[in-house]
Amino acid sequence: MQAANMRKRQFHLPMEASLLHSRHGSSDREVPDKKSNFHLDLWFYFTLQNWVLDFGRPIAMIILPLEWFPLNKPSAGDYFHMAYNVITPFLLLKLIERSPKTLPSSAVYLCITTFVMGASIHLVGDSINHRLILSGYQNHLSVRENPIIKNLQPETLINSFELLYYYDEYLGHSMWYFPFFLILFLYFTGCFTSIKEDSRMPLTAWFLVIPSGLYYWYLVTEGQIFILYIFTFFAMMATVMHQKRKRLVLDSNGLFLLYSFSITLALIAIWVACLWNDKILRKKYPGVIYVPEPWSFYTLHIKSAH
Repeated sequence: MQAANMRKRQFHLPMEASLLHSRHGSSDREVPDKKSNFHLDLWFYFTLQNWVLDFGRPIAMIILPLEWFPLNKPSAGDYFHMAYNVITPFLLLKLIERSPKTLPSSAVYLCITTFVMGASIHLVGDSINHRLILSGYQNHLSVRENPIIKNLQPETLINSFELLYYYDEYLGHSMWYFPFFLILFLYFTGCFTSIKEDSRMPLTAWFLVIPSGLYYWYLVTEGQIFILYIFTFFAMMATVMHQKRKRLVLDSNGLFLLYSFSITLALIAIWVACLWNDKILRKKYPGVIYVPEPWSFYTLHIKSAH
């Protein structure tokens, strides 16, 4: 009888241990004491597709012959945008999967869904906008001031083009960039470790950080999302200060993001300083925050000069 009780007790001990682990396992996973590896593959693919599919999109539309892509059909840039709308959410999800910290799945799924919808709205608006540029539309002017728009009849057609501009530059950008930066920030909150040796970037990361920072400069200036970017950057800095009190430091992936955003801030400051006295761009971008779009600069100072 005593031997049976002993066997029964030995059987229950592993069960109790497993139950205890299941109850507290989630909190154990939040402790960033695992060795962190730099996600070279994801950051490389992420940077490459950003440059090719996003930055290269309008360039492809300018370089490739117009005969290949009639104005009533999708252009090369539109196909680039479609590929971006599929690949970027996939890479963001893979990035979240590798986070050492368990992130709220509902927030991630909602962000990804909103991101895809916003990027798709922007795809349509941007596609029409670039066709207007080929017809003489000038990006540095407002919709109503553009020569090809202001004389339209009936005049209510101008309202339709202003609605298109709203979908492209405001609604599309907001639904695209808000979840994008939120996902990056959520991922950043998990990039902390108690292992000091992990708080160093490998050599390969230094080769990627400059093109990454340069791309975010383009994203912030062309997307007109400086306020969103600067709030995200300040939130990242505040998180670093908070985690420092817990004696936690950024791992290599967190450092990569932070350094990329720091380079972006420096480039934006240089960009604004160079165009500070441009009266025409000042007219299009009034107000306290003056961050001109690169393509407005292109249509004003480069395309018009040829």
